[in-house]
Amino acid sequence: MTVTRTATDLRAWARIDLQALRDNLARARPSQHPASLIVVVKANAYGHGMLPVAGALQAQLRPRDCFGVATLEEGLALRAAGFPQDIVLLEGVVTPEELDQALAASLQLVLHSTYQIEALLRRLERGTSVQPQVLWLKADTGMHRLGLAQDEFVQAWHALHAHPAVAAVRVVTHFACADDPSSAMTVRQMQALDAMLIATGIDNCERSVAASAAIQQWPQTHFQWLRPGIMLYGGAAIAAENGEDRGLCPVMTLHSRIMAIKQVQAGETLGYGASYRCERDMRIGIVSIGYGDGYPRRAPAGTPVLVHSRTRPGLAPVRAGLCGRVSMDMLIIDLTDAPLIEIGDDVVLWGEGLPADEIARHCGTIAYELFCQVTPRVHFVYV
Repeated sequence: MTVTRTATDLRAWARIDLQALRDNLARARPSQHPASLIVVVKANAYGHGMLPVAGALQAQLRPRDCFGVATLEEGLALRAAGFPQDIVLLEGVVTPEELDQALAASLQLVLHSTYQIEALLRRLERGTSVQPQVLWLKADTGMHRLGLAQDEFVQAWHALHAHPAVAAVRVVTHFACADDPSSAMTVRQMQALDAMLIATGIDNCERSVAASAAIQQWPQTHFQWLRPGIMLYGGAAIAAENGEDRGLCPVMTLHSRIMAIKQVQAGETLGYGASYRCERDMRIGIVSIGYGDGYPRRAPAGTPVLVHSRTRPGLAPVRAGLCGRVSMDMLIIDLTDAPLIEIGDDVVLWGEGLPADEIARHCGTIAYELFCQVTPRVHFVYV
């Protein structure tokens, strides 16, 4: 829920830094590179709010840049909000009804399966005011999720490229291991794509193969179109890194407050399941956020938070660790070594000063999931 209030009266809020978002977009296009961007705003802009994010980035886009979404509903929402840019449906459509809606809204289709191609060709044969289509043909180069095998790809390319209602066919694939610089998989996938294009007899075509990880560390994959996703939001695309390591700025900072402070004796237990036993007398803080707000329940003891004093602005932020299990509405932190922290002080769960990638590693996940699972109970404040 988007609010215009200040954060002073909120129990849990996500501060979305739109200038950081713009700065990250500027880093997504390599210097002096002519490539166009498919700016990926799927999954509600990775949990950051699709319409505010798209609006914040719109003025920074070049004429050929476009938005990338996963679903028809996302594409239609952008159109309904008045965004005139090209919009690419990265998963295409499934039913004839979805196809009609996508064409009516001038959404560009990614075609990854023969049933989609057959349905599109039948629709194009009917004519009825279909504008010339820009299509994206997806090749399965080894990830084996979506995409056409070589024989299917060759047949589809020729069927689409020769059709009078098709303005352009662009080629797309997706890397399985671009986040791992030591893996040979990306090179093998590039070789597989080259083999497909040779088999098709294509001398030159527009390609989009590089998402965030490949943008950052596989320059030989950049070609004409880049697909920045997680890097826009300040998250790491490279294994074992934080986004800041690549000069990216955190966009979402998730906040809450200390709602209670207690003294607990050594030997006592904390939280559900009595899973945490105090090894010393402890001062603990109860923070008003939990898995009902999207903070991961599986976060283990010791996962850090960053506490800012509200009444002592000169006090350095305090890193404190979780104690016990995360509850639906609350979590417990260790304030034993932070005697100046008080009720009402601000707690950063991830974001500015505390990389989401670091929290994700504690939880055995990735920042993508942290961002996407923040629930509507959290207020979003755009600055």
